[in-house]
Amino acid sequence: MAESRINNHAAFIWSVADLLRGDYKQSEYGKVILPLTVLRRLDCVLEPTKAAVLARAVKLRGQVDNVEPVLCAVAGQRFYNTSPLDFPRLLDDPAQVAGNLRAYIAGFSSGAREVLEKFDFDTQITRLARADLLYLVVSRFAEVDLHPDAVSNLEMGYLYEELVRRFSELSNETAGEHFTPREVIRLMVNLLFATDDDILTDAGVIKTLYDPACGTGGMLSVAEDHLRILNPSARLEVFGQELNDETYAICRSDMMLKGQDAGHIVSGNSFSDDGHKAARFDYMLANPPFGVEWKKVEEAVRAEHETRGFAGRFGAGLPRINDGSFLFLQHMLSKMKPPEEGGSRLAIVFNGSPLFSGAAGSGESEIRRWIIENDWLEAIVALPDQLFYNTGISTYFWVLTNRKHPERQGKVQLIDARDQWVKMRKSLGDKRKDISADQIAQITRLYAAFTEGERVKILPNESFGFQRITVERPLRLRWEVTAETAERLAATKQWAKLTPDQRHDFTARLSELIGVSATERSVMATKLGPLPKAIEKQTWDALAVADPEAPVVTNRKGEPEADPALRDNENVPLPPIPAMWVADPTERLASIEYRSVVEDYIAEEVLPYIADAWVDHTKTKIGYEIPLTRHFYKYVPPRPLAEIDAEIKALEAEIQALLREVTE
Repeated sequence: MAESRINNHAAFIWSVADLLRGDYKQSEYGKVILPLTVLRRLDCVLEPTKAAVLARAVKLRGQVDNVEPVLCAVAGQRFYNTSPLDFPRLLDDPAQVAGNLRAYIAGFSSGAREVLEKFDFDTQITRLARADLLYLVVSRFAEVDLHPDAVSNLEMGYLYEELVRRFSELSNETAGEHFTPREVIRLMVNLLFATDDDILTDAGVIKTLYDPACGTGGMLSVAEDHLRILNPSARLEVFGQELNDETYAICRSDMMLKGQDAGHIVSGNSFSDDGHKAARFDYMLANPPFGVEWKKVEEAVRAEHETRGFAGRFGAGLPRINDGSFLFLQHMLSKMKPPEEGGSRLAIVFNGSPLFSGAAGSGESEIRRWIIENDWLEAIVALPDQLFYNTGISTYFWVLTNRKHPERQGKVQLIDARDQWVKMRKSLGDKRKDISADQIAQITRLYAAFTEGERVKILPNESFGFQRITVERPLRLRWEVTAETAERLAATKQWAKLTPDQRHDFTARLSELIGVSATERSVMATKLGPLPKAIEKQTWDALAVADPEAPVVTNRKGEPEADPALRDNENVPLPPIPAMWVADPTERLASIEYRSVVEDYIAEEVLPYIADAWVDHTKTKIGYEIPLTRHFYKYVPPRPLAEIDAEIKALEAEIQALLREVTE
């Protein structure tokens, strides 16, 4: 019955959009329909107490500075309206409907008025009035009954989300920026709550949930619904922040219509203007934009990183400027409750880049090291591609917590769900695949079971780390004067520092020595004679020729110099010892455990082939990456040559037969 009522209301409101055809593009319908839906709902909710609010407002005029708490109490809501107008009365004067509608909106309390301002609805009032549509559209909305007795808060939330979904589908090019497919959110919420049934089924439990890039609020709504089904007596208080004004207005209005505290949804950039600075949350969810640069907030982020370090949010490191994904994750981790206060769980959607981008010691690698060595990474789930509206790339869920169950401690679970999808009957932008309810249940079971199998790998934390070592080989040079030596010297900046006479004399001397070669620098120095100080180094560089048969070049201490051209890097696994995160791993790298792993690797993998190689331990860095695809790779041997040969011969015979038909 409730579902039928929601569908009927959605169909009626949707039909109002037909009035806009011609004057509005389809992708613009939501700019009119969504704020008017909110306005009509607020009007219906306030109807029973409207007279009492107006009377009290008159009495308080000039007597109380802050009337909002009093009038909210009279209204019985977190908002009120002091205008004598309502939707039916807006229709009394068709010629003044635009001015009356503006006056009516101005009568709302600040929170409700802000939502309508973020919709930029005043612009639409002007546009509708010019098209002679305003009175017609308002009159149609006056016909729909959105009173709480007819449509409950929960039903209103569903109705509003259905309208948001439809308008998002009409604008595929932008839907993915603010609207996450509902089946993706359901799976994400399932994984977030999967191991917490014992906590969430307690009578009267109250938990908090936060989304730092909440868009239209879909993740918050689905999580709230999930908990309500799991435990009707539980309450989930939702919090969020959104940068885009219109989607912020949609999210905040949705929370208002559901009876949530809309003040928990704030506008602004989560990085430069954190709207929940001191807050800590039980659960967190996010689907931040993929591969979006953070140049606009670079100054604020770098300042916090450099001045506050780990007292701030970005102490572990900064990612590349063209991808702020890891900034969102660090921001969320900073809002975890301490384990002694119950800890937190969070899930975030990433593309493949955060798994492996950044070399050892880079910002991305250091962030991964910080997360994994603190034992916060619980699981990563590889999802099918083509799940989202505005991108067809593969995506991944990261699930993190600072209160792992004992059996999960020190381990990371990898789940391969890339083949868990069904084809959509009709594509929506880049979205061509869905995850069915049965597949959501199957992936959730794999996650909760925490058992290795074809789709599941469970690996120790240190398996994702490595020592990035620098393997050096000795420099071997001979010194030789050629016809080009003087030309190379003449091309250097230092050549200009010589006097004309010095240039002439030195060029003449080099010409006489063309063809002279020596494997000992001292021998060549004797033959060259005194060199001009200004160009001494450049002369030796111009004479040097790499020669694998020449003696090793040594420094003043008699140690071999390294040949930059032969320098190589290797990734050596971390030792199988418990990892404890430290900001500077220098001491760890110098330990016996770490050095012995490197020496064993060099003895087995390098020295049998390059006997004079050595490791420059001063350049060793610890790196972390998560090569998920490699762990699920299945080798498929090539077909036997005989089979391929037989197929080629069959094709040749078929082609010959076709040619004979043509020639005959």
